[in-house]
This record gives sequence, structure tokens and C-alpha cells, in this order.
Amino acid sequence: MYPFIWRPSDGVRHATKSTEVADGAAFRALCGAECAAADLSEQAWLWATCPECNASAHKLAHEQTALVLP
Repeated sequence: MYPFIWRPSDGVRHATKSTEVADGAAFRALCGAECAAADLSEQAWLWATCPECNASAHKLAHEQTALVLP
């Protein structure tokens, strides 16, 4: 499991280090955005991915994988 989750908010899909973010809850995204409310509707999951969150999430995933692989 990676140390981040994806949550749509403000018209894009953001990643966050929060372990759980309920629908309508505020959270801080990896890009630094303070997101007022997560939108867990089916349509929101089709929004574009925040490019800054995507880059940060890939870095975290790579670091996590490097710790696991010999």
C-alpha cells in the first residue's frame, strides 16, 4: 500500500498523505492545495489529475518501492 490516497476536489483529482478523507471533508493535497471538500461522486473520479500531485505521488511510490525491493 502506498503512503497516499487520491481524492477529487476543486475540479481535479488530488493526492494526499491523509489515510482517510470522507466525502465533503477538507484535506491538504500533496501539491500544497488546501482542498475545502472531497467529492467522491462517480463523475469526480473522471476529472483530470493534478500534475503536481501526480509527480509527488510517483516520487512517494518510487521511494516506497525502493525500500521494499533489494
